[in-house]
Amino acid sequence: MDYFLTEEQQMIRDLARQIAEEKVVPVRAELDEKGEFPWEIMKVLAQSDLFGLFIPEEYGGLGKGCLELCLAVEELSRACVGVSTTYAANALGTYPILLFGTDEQKKKFLPDIATGKRLVAFGLTEANAGSDAGGIQTTARLDGNEYVLNGTKQWITNGGDAEIYTIIAMTDKTKGARGASAFIVEKGTPGFTFGKKENKMGIRASSTRELIFDNCRIPKENILGKEGMGFIVAMKTLDQSRTGVGAQGLGVAQGAFEEAVKFARQRHQFGHPIISFQAVQHMLADMAIEIEAARALIYSVARYIDSGAKDISKPSAIAKTFGTDIAMKVTTNAVQVMGGSGYMKEYPVEKMMRDAKILQIYEGTNQIQRNVIGQEIIKESARKK
Repeated sequence: MDYFLTEEQQMIRDLARQIAEEKVVPVRAELDEKGEFPWEIMKVLAQSDLFGLFIPEEYGGLGKGCLELCLAVEELSRACVGVSTTYAANALGTYPILLFGTDEQKKKFLPDIATGKRLVAFGLTEANAGSDAGGIQTTARLDGNEYVLNGTKQWITNGGDAEIYTIIAMTDKTKGARGASAFIVEKGTPGFTFGKKENKMGIRASSTRELIFDNCRIPKENILGKEGMGFIVAMKTLDQSRTGVGAQGLGVAQGAFEEAVKFARQRHQFGHPIISFQAVQHMLADMAIEIEAARALIYSVARYIDSGAKDISKPSAIAKTFGTDIAMKVTTNAVQVMGGSGYMKEYPVEKMMRDAKILQIYEGTNQIQRNVIGQEIIKESARKK
C-alpha cells in the first residue's frame, strides 16, 4: 500500500533499510550469539544523521517527528530488534530532556546526542517498581547545591554503554508517585556505577544492566522540570515513545513474514513448493493482513502525535499493544511455516521470535497498556454523559 510518505520520509526509510541490509543482516546472528553491543552499527547510524532525526534543528538535529523515527526503527527492526532497541532506547532517554529540559540543558546535551557522540538511557524500572512507577525506592535528597542519589535501577537498556541517563527518583516518599522527580546523570559521576550485563532470551545485542547510585552527587541544575514532576515526566515520555515500540513490532513481523514467504517458495513437499498448499497460503495471508493493519495504525498514530495533539496516551498505547502482539503472532507463525528449519539458528526467524517477546513487556506490559486504554475509555464515556 501507498502510505503517502513525502520524498524526504522515503529517503529516511530507504537509508535505514540500506543500513539494515548492508550492516546489520550480515552480523545479526553473531551479535546475538555473543551478546555483543553493536558499536560499529551505531557509528554508521550516527554518520548517517539518524540519531538526530527527532531532535530540533536548533540543537543540531534534523527536526523531524515521530513518523520519521518510526520509519527508521521499523527498518532496523526488520533486520534485528537488538540493534533497533539500542537505537530506540536512545530516543526514550532523550525525550525527558526534549519535553522538560531547560534551554540550557538542551544546549548542553542535545547536540552530542544528535550526532550520536553520546548515547542516552532512561532509568525508571526497579526490582519492585516496573508497571507500578509509584513504588520507586531510589531517592534524591537536596544537599546544598547538589542532589544526592541512592538506590538501584534494574533492566536498563543501554546501561553501562550510554553516557547520559535520565533518572526518576523520589524526592519526597510521603507523596507517593507525586513525590518523584526526574534528573540527568552523566556516566563517570562519582557514586554512579553499573551491575552485571544481563544474559537475556532475546535482543541480546542490546545491553541491559543495573544502575547503582551510592551517594551519587549531581548538580542541582540537573533536575528536569521541578521537584514532584518525575511521574509526569515518565508518563509523557512513554506516551511519546510507545508508538516506536509498535514500530519495532511491525518491523520484526515484516522481516519474519519475508523469511517465511521465501522459505515456502523454496521448500518442497509431496512434489510441490509448500507455498502452493492452501494451509500455508492462509497462514501467510493472515500474516500479511495483520502487518498491513499494524502499519496503517502505527503510521496514523505517529502522524497524530506529530500534529501536536495532546491526548496521545490512548492512541500510543493502542499502537504499542497492537504492533507488538502482531509481532509475537507473526514471528511464531513464521517459525511454524518453516517447521523444523524455523527452529534452527541457521535461519533468522527463531531469533525474531525470541526478540519479539520483549516488545510485549518493556515500556509498559501490554496488560498495562490495556489498563491505560480502558481508563481513557472510561474518561471519554464520562465526558459524553
